[in-house]
Amino acid sequence: MDEEKQENKLQLTVDEVVEEYVGSFGFSQLLQVLLVSLAWIFDSQSTMVTVFTDAQPDSWWCIGPECSATVCGLKAETWKWSGGNTSSIVTEWGLICHRRFLAALPASLYFLGSLIGYSFFGRLADAFLGRKRSLLLSCLLTSATIYLISLSPNIYIYSLLRFSNGFSRSGIGVCSLVLCTEAVGLKSRVQVGQCGFFFFAAGYLSIPLIAYPTKDSWRNLYKIISFLPLVYAIFILIPFVSESPRWLLVRGRSEEAIGVLKRYARINGRELPLNLTLIATNESENNLSLNKLWNTKWAAKRVALVMITGFGIGFVYYGIQLNVENLNFDVYFTVAMNAMMEIPAVFMGGVLLSFTNRRLLFSCSAFLAGISYISCIIFSHKIENQESRSRGSLPQLMIEALGFMAASTAFDVLYIYCVELFPTNLRNYAVSMLRQGLMLGASISPLLTVSERSSPSFSFFVFGVISITTGLFSLWLPETRNTPLYETLEQQEEEQRFDSVCTDVGIQLGMTVQE
Repeated sequence: MDEEKQENKLQLTVDEVVEEYVGSFGFSQLLQVLLVSLAWIFDSQSTMVTVFTDAQPDSWWCIGPECSATVCGLKAETWKWSGGNTSSIVTEWGLICHRRFLAALPASLYFLGSLIGYSFFGRLADAFLGRKRSLLLSCLLTSATIYLISLSPNIYIYSLLRFSNGFSRSGIGVCSLVLCTEAVGLKSRVQVGQCGFFFFAAGYLSIPLIAYPTKDSWRNLYKIISFLPLVYAIFILIPFVSESPRWLLVRGRSEEAIGVLKRYARINGRELPLNLTLIATNESENNLSLNKLWNTKWAAKRVALVMITGFGIGFVYYGIQLNVENLNFDVYFTVAMNAMMEIPAVFMGGVLLSFTNRRLLFSCSAFLAGISYISCIIFSHKIENQESRSRGSLPQLMIEALGFMAASTAFDVLYIYCVELFPTNLRNYAVSMLRQGLMLGASISPLLTVSERSSPSFSFFVFGVISITTGLFSLWLPETRNTPLYETLEQQEEEQRFDSVCTDVGIQLGMTVQE
């Protein structure tokens, strides 16, 4: 009788259930994706807030009998910042002249904290808490650390808290991306993966809107954005977001995985078969997968290349955003324009990914960004070596915007590329390794931005060269367009070996026919 029941069971993978019974991308998955992707707003705000809080103001004025072309030769009581001493950490703690490198310390430590956090949250989400609860923890810690930053008494405590904030927010991007892509079918994962980047752009765009009314107090800016992830976690994430059915299955919780799929199907107006069982993976194999990853030559090579390309694009993408003051335009306008350029970049990336090879799209975007940044040198020489901030070159601003849009496209594509390169039980870990590469590059970029405030052309040259080099490295990665999302490393290795054999047989048959 038990054997007869076993024979009557319909055994399918999560991909097969989603495609055949739930729907590749129905209303339930759309709702899930939108609610999860909202978290990217707080990721963006935490990262980009320093464009205003850590910026050096445009102008200063003398209040004493003596004056000079630079504040470095003046006594503290003989001059003042035009915007007041609480507009940024630079003005409040005097981070200029011989102390100017301290202004780069908080941003560098923030990205270093993110680097460590990605590994932590990636492993936590894969092996222990799952995607949803790891995202929840990240949002709560992000809210707490941002508020504590607003109470910082000096640059050193501020830098330490920025490090903790970077560590805390790192779970948002890792878990959001994977939680979204694992809820939909093969044909929809590209568009879904891009959705989070729209919300990241929205968060970026919100920063100048919040910063302008609070421009007299950098502390108030932090306090405002600290409450947003807390509200989201309590009123949206906990009650309305579901755990990934793929992760539940990999962890041996097949009944819960079926429950999530049933809920998706019901909202989509469909039903799952009563005799459905999901094909589960061996738990002992899952525990060994991480070690096997580094012992498998092709898989280790992929991780290394993903981290190298991540380092390059992270240095460029985040560095250019922190470098906006070197354009000598109004910082609120420049940040808003860059944020708006993210929207067509995400849209174009989503459209192009639907019919273009990932490797080609990423490398071309990186090349275009590099060429654009190097072209900025032509217009930057006119405004170099000026102690006072004058209006910058409009062509330079437009070229920089084009380069940023290309860098943003490469940044977004790289995430989707990484998701497709690795199986479910290692996907979160792989994305976390990518983000470690991104954050390592990003942590170095503030040093270039601060040190080259008097020489913008050099910083643009460095950004351009690194972007082009990154595009070249990506050419060693395999193409993943139209490939399935594998569940385990063993399954992926077996399928690739089979494809390789089929290719070799096809070549041999072709040679025989020709003979």
